Amino acid sequence: MDRFVYQTKGVCSRAIEIEVEDGIILSVKFQGGCSGNTQGVAALARGLKVEDAIARLNGIRCGTKASSCPDQLSVALQEYLAR
Repeated sequence: MDRFVYQTKGVCSRAIEIEVEDGIILSVKFQGGCSGNTQGVAALARGLKVEDAIARLNGIRCGTKASSCPDQLSVALQEYLAR
């Protein structure tokens, strides 16, 4: 199992902790952000292939912000794959 922590940029949450095994997301924990929304995103991401989660979440915006917590999860997962 791999554990990866990503410091978010431009959103309310401060960081995202991700656990992945064999290319499948085991868990996602957001630090900060809108509790209900981040818990929902984390629950929906659980069990997905990393690539599938990236495809679903990439580019989602929060209001006028350039990103969102779901988008930042996709960025975090892309960085996870790139390391």
